[in-house]
Formats: sequence, structure tokens, C-alpha cells
Amino acid sequence: MNVTKDAMEGFQFIDIILLAMVAGFIVLRLRNVLGRRTGHESGRDSPAPIRPEADNVVGLPRLKRAPTALQTPDIEPAYLGTPLEVGMIQVKMADPSFSASAFLSGASKAFEMIVAAYAKNDLDTLRPLLSSEVYSQFANVIQEREERGETLSSELVVLRPAKFESFEMRGSAAHVAVIFQSEQSNVLKNNAGDIIEGSADHVESVTDVWTFSRDTLSQDPNWMLVATRSVE
Repeated sequence: MNVTKDAMEGFQFIDIILLAMVAGFIVLRLRNVLGRRTGHESGRDSPAPIRPEADNVVGLPRLKRAPTALQTPDIEPAYLGTPLEVGMIQVKMADPSFSASAFLSGASKAFEMIVAAYAKNDLDTLRPLLSSEVYSQFANVIQEREERGETLSSELVVLRPAKFESFEMRGSAAHVAVIFQSEQSNVLKNNAGDIIEGSADHVESVTDVWTFSRDTLSQDPNWMLVATRSVE
């Protein structure tokens, strides 16, 4: 079959048109599937977030940004610029609930309770207030006193406002030393009722330094007496 040159050129022209239509169709389909960039999309290195397909998927909590500087806890103005400031801040950082005024008030009440219980040989009252070591020391003295038949009467005539001596952190344990200045009347009698030490008419000035401690990681908020010493 003979085909003229004009016919061949006509067929080639139709083929070109058909190819162009097919290419245009493919481009349109790709644009519908992939979408067009508008200039507001994130970069290619930032994939879209993956959303959970089910409501029961628990997402991880967002991490809070770490503080840029260590925040210093507030302490009572009376201790700012004093030798006690640094130690108090350390205790406050370990135990944010620590209050200097509330602590001194509680320590003073504990002092009165312990002095009275010691004189009365009341080990039940002393036990929860003292560390094992201090309790053992108190219990030994009380036991020896009872074995000799001696009795001790002690009266706090005056108890001046307590003052801090020092603060110290030992690991998670806070140690707070408190100075107690008091006027006391102490009389020790033998089993016959005779005074062998002290005088009912004599009031002596006594200065004690008691150290209280608490593990700041513990849920127990109570402080215990862990050391005592007298200042001459």
C-alpha cells in the first residue's frame, strides 16, 4: 500500500498531538495527587507529624525546658548576709517547706518536752523525739538513776528565744543546730529524799546546743534530736 508524503506528515502531526495530550493528562494527575508547593511548606527534612490512629494511644509528655540558671530559694530577711545564709539556703533547697520561724518554735517545744520527760524517766515520750544513739544515752542515765533510787526534779524557769547556730547538709540529711539559753532549777535526791546535787533555791543559767536532723527525701516531716552538748 502506497502512502503519500503529505499523508505521512499528517499522521506524524496527529501522533505529536496525542502524545502531548497524554503528557498533559499525566501532569494533571500528578499535581492532583502530590499537590503544589506554595512556599509555606516546611522543608523536606521536616516530615509531617505522625498522628495516632487510635484514641487509646498515650502520647509522651513534652519535656519542660531546663532552667537557664539555678534559682535561689527565698529565706527570711533576718538571715540574709549572715554566716547562716548559705547553710539555710542549702537546707531550703533540699526541703522547700522549711521555715526558720516555724522550726525554732517547734524546736523550743521539743526542748521543753525532752527536759521534762528526762527528769520524769519518761522513755515513752523520749523515744520518738530522739535518734537511736541519743535515746540510748538518755536511757542509760535514767536506768542508772533508777537503780540507785535517785529522783530528779527539773524546772524551766525561763527559756529565752532559741537561735540557730549552724546548718549543714550531709547527703540528703539536713542537720540544724539550735542554741537554747535557759534558767533552770535542778535538784537530784537519793532514795532517802536527801538532796545530793543542786538546790531548790538556786537557779542556774544553762546554755545547750542541740542538733536536729531530718532526711529530706523521707515522707516523714518530723525532726529528731541527734546530738546535744552544753556550753560552759
